[in-house]
Amino acid sequence: MASHRTSLATAMLLLAAMVSPCIAEAQQAPSAKNARILLLPRKMVSGDRTTLAVLDAGGRLTPNVTVAFSNGDHVTTNSTGRATFVAPLTQGILYATIQGRPGRVQTEVIAASADQSPTRVDRAPHFASLSDRFELQGHGFCGDADKNAVQINGHPALVLASSSESLAILPPSDLDDGSAEVSVSCNKAEAGWTKIIFLELGLQADTSALKPGEKRMLTVRISGTTEPVTLEARNLAPNVAELAGGNPARATSSGGAQNTAAFPLTGKQRGNILVSIRLLPGVVRGKS
Repeated sequence: MASHRTSLATAMLLLAAMVSPCIAEAQQAPSAKNARILLLPRKMVSGDRTTLAVLDAGGRLTPNVTVAFSNGDHVTTNSTGRATFVAPLTQGILYATIQGRPGRVQTEVIAASADQSPTRVDRAPHFASLSDRFELQGHGFCGDADKNAVQINGHPALVLASSSESLAILPPSDLDDGSAEVSVSCNKAEAGWTKIIFLELGLQADTSALKPGEKRMLTVRISGTTEPVTLEARNLAPNVAELAGGNPARATSSGGAQNTAAFPLTGKQRGNILVSIRLLPGVVRGKS
């Protein structure tokens, strides 16, 4: 699946949660012990098939990872780094955890709807990054991730996690920034449509080792919109540097033709800085 983006970062500066271009045919699968990110649909329908995904810290889909649910169920990701399972029959809030890792992800198990209308997209982000996943909410999606056909301006995208109500999607690598038409269909049925503005994020920074007390600026250049957007930075090496504004820290870009956002850093001890920066989607639009 070489059409999917991997990284726009240098070796020490990441734009986080970016997925490897290969899943089943990866030369060396990521180790399960490095699993860090659990993608679970925000909603799942009781008794329906559902797909989750697990990523490592570099955003690679990770096989052989056990995910434990608060109701006592367990699933393990397959060679694609995903797992398809049947949602619990009991409705309500459900929590999931990567076994052996702190933190949990929340989802909601809801009753099946009597709605037999075609696939539709009810909620979509105003902005999405070309290098990161985004979510759609709606109805009539496939719980088996690979049975969904998602296209963005005619280019196929990768579905990472899915239920009949929710999708997590990675854009294709051959997509240009700017406004795009997104279509979703399940089992080749009639498609639902929405529009999203996709942004290219370019990281500009000195990647040399940081010295104690040294101040440095991480600058992100945004293309695809002249509107201000919000970015979140997470310091993955807090012993080396302090990120101004806390961890995570947020910054709003300048807007305009030279649309940039900046994150100041101060060195604490000599070493390589490691900061992940990702776009926050902004307003989530309902169906117009």
